[in-house]
Amino acid sequence: MAILNDVKSARRIIRNLIRSRRNRRELARRLETVPQPDPGSIHIAVYFADTKVNLYQIRQWYAPLAGLNAKWPVAIITRSPSATLVMLDESPVPVVYLRKVVDLEQFVNDQALRIVFYVNQNTKNFQMFRYGRMWHVFVNHGESDKMYMTTNQFKAYDYSLVAGQAARDRLRRKLWGFDVENRTIMIGRPQADHFAGELPYTPDDRTVVLYAPTWEGDREAAAYGSIASHGVALVKALLATGKHRVIYRPHPRSGVVDEDYKRANESIISAISAANNRDPRARHVYDDGPAMGWQLAAADVAITDVSAMVYDRLAVGKPLIIARPVNPSAEIDSDGYLGDAEWLDAADAADIVAIADRVQNSPEAQKRLEFWVTRHFGDTRHGEATRRFEAAVTTLVEEWERQAKIHEGDRPVRESDPFDGEGDDEEDPSTEDA
Repeated sequence: MAILNDVKSARRIIRNLIRSRRNRRELARRLETVPQPDPGSIHIAVYFADTKVNLYQIRQWYAPLAGLNAKWPVAIITRSPSATLVMLDESPVPVVYLRKVVDLEQFVNDQALRIVFYVNQNTKNFQMFRYGRMWHVFVNHGESDKMYMTTNQFKAYDYSLVAGQAARDRLRRKLWGFDVENRTIMIGRPQADHFAGELPYTPDDRTVVLYAPTWEGDREAAAYGSIASHGVALVKALLATGKHRVIYRPHPRSGVVDEDYKRANESIISAISAANNRDPRARHVYDDGPAMGWQLAAADVAITDVSAMVYDRLAVGKPLIIARPVNPSAEIDSDGYLGDAEWLDAADAADIVAIADRVQNSPEAQKRLEFWVTRHFGDTRHGEATRRFEAAVTTLVEEWERQAKIHEGDRPVRESDPFDGEGDDEEDPSTEDA
């Protein structure tokens, strides 16, 4: 078995090395025709060091960034060839590929950065953190009650833009000595003002159910995924009624760690295909596309795991059910919405039709939902979150200008990195970039 595993690892490394070199050659060719921002023109950067498997984290910010770009020029800094190749085709703001740390230093020296946004906790964020004459701001890629939302890494940023009062309460409970009042700014969910994508079906009298599970996680404390425990049973029950339309949108990393989870995911996809073959009018959807938003708005009922999808859906204010993790070690913050949510146990997954009907039509459930929508997002009227996001940026830019005036006589210092030979994520051929 050990020899077999070694052979598989060797094949993966070779495959990734070939892919990495191919991506790098293709990117070099593309960049020859891509105009770069003029020196001193970029005021706000988004730092994205991940490979393309995590592009969902930055994609949801495209529309808010495009709006912001009209007032303060924005660019996305990338470090991965595979992610850059995709983003060059789809980003509404300039994408700047900076493979090495020395390239990053040159960009910082050439531009007039006030703010750098971060959408995740990639370890390479620290290669950007050392620059002290700009605000480093965590905007995250969603709102949730995962342990990820209260990591001590919040303290590394100058500020964090959070959804609402629930996020502040969560951070205050979990992080010792963190100045929540002064280092967080509540903005709601600006992505919800820009739901993307067209319906892939014509609406009819079917009840539309969105099932959007997360991946299996890479440790027990983060084992929130429900595809293997709940998913197969609940999807098959919904497909069988003839009265429901299923939209299945699994996390793009589903099955990368656990083979059973991967097989369950494949089983659901096959079941959806078979149901559509039996009844083409059903138009069930297996959704793995980049557009995000139409799914949340279109669904009459949504079923998610403990993930950011809970709060993406919560911002819509429509019925929501959460699959309870079967792993007892999976951490759940029950002090907030999750302590009052509609839960689905694995043993009840096959009864989802009756459960969804109750949640959809219960006045009590709707009243609870309205309370938590306000608690987590504040005013959810269309455009309000975008206004708050842009107002927060204005405040940060004004504070930057105040600090710049105080320090305008300081002696210039080059903030170089002793590890300036480090390159992008795909230099290491053992890195999987699916």
